[in-house]
Amino acid sequence: MSDLKHTPLHGLHLELGGKMVPFAGYDMPVQYPLGVKKEHEHTRAACGLFDVSHMGQVLLHGPRPAEALETLVCADIVGLPEGMQRYALFTGQEGGILDDLMVANVGDHLYLVVNAACKDQDIALLEIGLDAEHRVEVLDRGLLALQGPQAASVMQRLCPPACEMVFMQHGRFQIDDIPVWVSRSGYTGEDGFEISVAADQAEALARRLLAEDEVEAIGLGARDSLRLEAGLCLYGHDIDTETTPVEAGLIWAIGKPRRRGGERQGGFPGADLILHQVEKKDHQRKRVGLLGDGRAPVREGAELFSSDDISIGVVTSGGFGPSVGQPVAMGYVTIENAEIGTTVYAEVRGKRLPMTVSKMPFVEPGYFRG
Repeated sequence: MSDLKHTPLHGLHLELGGKMVPFAGYDMPVQYPLGVKKEHEHTRAACGLFDVSHMGQVLLHGPRPAEALETLVCADIVGLPEGMQRYALFTGQEGGILDDLMVANVGDHLYLVVNAACKDQDIALLEIGLDAEHRVEVLDRGLLALQGPQAASVMQRLCPPACEMVFMQHGRFQIDDIPVWVSRSGYTGEDGFEISVAADQAEALARRLLAEDEVEAIGLGARDSLRLEAGLCLYGHDIDTETTPVEAGLIWAIGKPRRRGGERQGGFPGADLILHQVEKKDHQRKRVGLLGDGRAPVREGAELFSSDDISIGVVTSGGFGPSVGQPVAMGYVTIENAEIGTTVYAEVRGKRLPMTVSKMPFVEPGYFRG
């Protein structure tokens, strides 16, 4: 435990009674005294504040940085307007996903947010994969996520200009004279904002946000159940180096200009295999949503079987969905069993529990699109 890193809010987590656990090399709060279920429900009903400072924040400098980054990701970065951000995937030569990330166009450079568990390898990938003209600046900043249907009401009081943004816009503002970089995005399926702030001002900003009546501190436990209900992938679980974007149901993350016939087709690692799968649809498995029939949650690693007792896949994320009111999961099944409405069976402690292949997200998204 002594080797774990601390975010700028570590002392505040302890003060608030956070139950701390190791996560991606950091000592992080899994929950607070409110408890995971109530934290989840509060975020869906009002507004939750999450510490996501363990994520990696990076600036990419140099000539035509969007063109440079497109050699490593399959997204359309060149076509990303200034003041907008986009979901992207680092891909490997075999077509697998090395990490997922967010990319914002902030003018003459790009701002990237990468996963905590992958950030060292992602930074190395950028430094090795890009030419000497491009500089990777690794930032030491806090990152807070304000999420929920009342997030905009809170921000309207503290930073009205940020509320003029729509989903996936990015801008620079001030909250109580604290400079902040804000995107209207998040990982819960709700409207909300992710706020990057200087490390030495992160605690002051967090306290200011928590002073608002609607806002409660939320830990990693509820963050996971919220993102699962929203059908959002967790790297290392639902996507990894053995998974292609097509198998993962992330074809939408492959920019149209990067596909066959597009003005900048291919040019990213694993493009031949990935674009072949897009075109021919000959992949053998697919990520699907799963709804349980009873109350027993089905966890990651549970093997999935068809009605005729054939092993067809595995659960990659699972639990009880407080907002859905029943067990929810996602996992991979053979294409033949991926159709919505198909009944499959998850093996849990020697029993086969029925689950239904279902649309995702499991909850109606609350993203603000204007």
